[in-house]
Amino acid sequence: MVSIGAIALLVTLVTAAAFTLLGVLYAGRQRIDLESYMVNRNQVGGWSALATVTASALGAWILFSPQEAGSAFGGVSAILGYCLGSAGAVALFFIVGPRLRHLMPQGHSLNEYVKHRFGGPMYWLVETVIVFYMFIYLAAELTAIAKALQLVADVPLGVTALVVITAVFIYTTVGGLGTTILTDVVQFVVIVPLLLICSGMIVVALGGTDAFIAVSAQQPELLSLGNIDGVRFGATLIIAIVAAEVFNQGNWQRVYACRDSQTVRRAFLGSAVIILPLIFIAGLLGVLAVPLAAEQPDIIGATAFFGLLSQLAMPGWVLVSVIVLALVLVMSSLDTMLNGISSVFTLDLMRVLPDPSAKNVLRVSRILTVLIGVPAIAIASQGYSVLYLFFVADLICAAVLFPMLYGLYSRHLTGCNAFVSSLIGMVAGLLFFQKPDFSPLFPMVPGSADLLHSFAAALITSTVVTLVWTTLAKQNGTAPVFNYDQLQATPYVVQAEDSLPA
Repeated sequence: MVSIGAIALLVTLVTAAAFTLLGVLYAGRQRIDLESYMVNRNQVGGWSALATVTASALGAWILFSPQEAGSAFGGVSAILGYCLGSAGAVALFFIVGPRLRHLMPQGHSLNEYVKHRFGGPMYWLVETVIVFYMFIYLAAELTAIAKALQLVADVPLGVTALVVITAVFIYTTVGGLGTTILTDVVQFVVIVPLLLICSGMIVVALGGTDAFIAVSAQQPELLSLGNIDGVRFGATLIIAIVAAEVFNQGNWQRVYACRDSQTVRRAFLGSAVIILPLIFIAGLLGVLAVPLAAEQPDIIGATAFFGLLSQLAMPGWVLVSVIVLALVLVMSSLDTMLNGISSVFTLDLMRVLPDPSAKNVLRVSRILTVLIGVPAIAIASQGYSVLYLFFVADLICAAVLFPMLYGLYSRHLTGCNAFVSSLIGMVAGLLFFQKPDFSPLFPMVPGSADLLHSFAAALITSTVVTLVWTTLAKQNGTAPVFNYDQLQATPYVVQAEDSLPA
């Protein structure tokens, strides 16, 4: 009899190979230059735009984090915070995406906007934040899929990590953003129905409505929207997710890849509408797992989804569906992270390479894409947690968020103001932050070791400092007026001879 581990490995190889083949075949019919590799400007419309935004926003985290929020951090109210944070982060681009396209129609990346708008110090700060956050996201996703297959079928962590990222390396480095978007469209078609089917099968196996009755009888507070712990946790997630996702370069690439600003609005708003119920359904499984904790105590937490699969002895086809779902989810986010991080460095490569031609920068970008993924493989193969690093990234993002975005709307905001306001916000947030063991970083500060206090302090402080500084400078007549015409960047390459075959 074939073991579930062998089946899981076979499914992994087939799924990874299928998307690799799809990506390579598509890229083989294209002429890939630096501009299309990084931006794929104005090429994506309608259904494809909605699908790529949604698929890239989702990831293997949807099989872990919402369930943990529901089972361990406050039930339905915590899940709603996760939903609103994730959907709100995408919906924010309904506003800021078209604005950046209007101000910088030939732009490519968030850090490029910051360089032209604010200059040196703020540029290096934002670039560091983008790369740090996206790499942590990359490592977390690769670790998540490795752990998922280990939980379902006892596949070694390193094997899963290597197979999955190798497949993503191949089609991402060959085809760039255009290929990534194509695979996103197919992945979207797979993700939504499989997530709904697998979740539905688990609910049916739990007894349908009886599962909710069991939760209500044992821990009714988990189903209450007034659960204070859940509300606090949800508020923390809203700040953290919205702030961090603004620094996800994959989102900004898709802003420019959309055919026009109207497409941007429809794609990101539509994606938010789709993401919200998907996360809520996934999170509810964590709540429904709680009554089973008497028999399986470790079912509460991040592994609730997989604990339910084990406890309920689901049929083999459901396990195979979950494996495919997890693989497609993680591939949809890994290619976004890899392509996004490499695109962030393009401006620097064009400045520092001895031969800054588009051909050479494209070659180096492809190499860089692979180099970025190597440390992530090492992290995933050991199953290391990057949760604390996520918290650090969230804190920094919360502090930098408002000063950076305010520059899209205020001509009077200076680079010095934005940079100093961001630093002051970070200091304010650090006062309430945690050590890696989650004890207070500054025990003498009331309310320390509380992430809600930390993220809120960082966001509010940097916002207040930015607004007060700008207002005083305008009143004193010392505020320079920025000319938005300076944001009229040019494409990386327009010459036909600079294009390369895939």
